[in-house]
Amino acid sequence: MSGKLGVTVRVDLECSSAHIDVRGRVDERNVLAVYSLAKRANSLAAGLEVTIDLQRASVDGAVLWHLQACAVSGFLPEHTDPEQAECRLNIVAPPAQDEQADVVLAA
Repeated sequence: MSGKLGVTVRVDLECSSAHIDVRGRVDERNVLAVYSLAKRANSLAAGLEVTIDLQRASVDGAVLWHLQACAVSGFLPEHTDPEQAECRLNIVAPPAQDEQADVVLAA
């Protein structure tokens, strides 16, 4: 995989949810871009549910843990969002390594 992320952001018309679909390899160098997109989506409307979909991405374990910790706490990292606005974050994790291997073998 290249070092670049492919990202698609969808916001529903009622502004009740945003879906950030991430492709590529998410690591400590580029996760700030994912946090930045989540912050921008979160600023669209109060109470917006922001989903970061990593099903088609490869994510470093520590990075996934930090993303999930943000979802549990309801806040993005302070260096990303100094105002610490509440964020309804939902992380859709990539499949486990064994599941990815099964998909490749089945294809």
